[in-house]
Amino acid sequence: MDTGNANREPLYYISVAARLVCVHPQTLRMYERIGLIEPERTPNNVRLYSDADIERLRRIQRLTQELGVNLAGVEVILSLLDKIDQMQEEIERLQYELEHGPKQLPPPEQPRSASRGVRIEIGEG
Repeated sequence: MDTGNANREPLYYISVAARLVCVHPQTLRMYERIGLIEPERTPNNVRLYSDADIERLRRIQRLTQELGVNLAGVEVILSLLDKIDQMQEEIERLQYELEHGPKQLPPPEQPRSASRGVRIEIGEG
């Protein structure tokens, strides 16, 4: 589940992120290349990792090192976990709407007519 924008703020250079999860920076580059992680990039193309990225990297490490899952399996597992998180957020939103009613939308705007004040009636006949 999304734990907010604060833990998605890009904070850590690749060397720091690698130290935090006890891997070589090249491993992080490989994870990015195969799509397991998507760090933010600065205008100078420097990778910056957020706390959420670090959590994801730790999950990858646990799956590969402790559970023996290969990287293809990790990709499938992470994709399924992401879908579960999205569904959980949707469930929570729907539960909130059930308890509090749906969010009120502003009334729709009236279409603007090119000829204001001119009314054309078409009669039968």
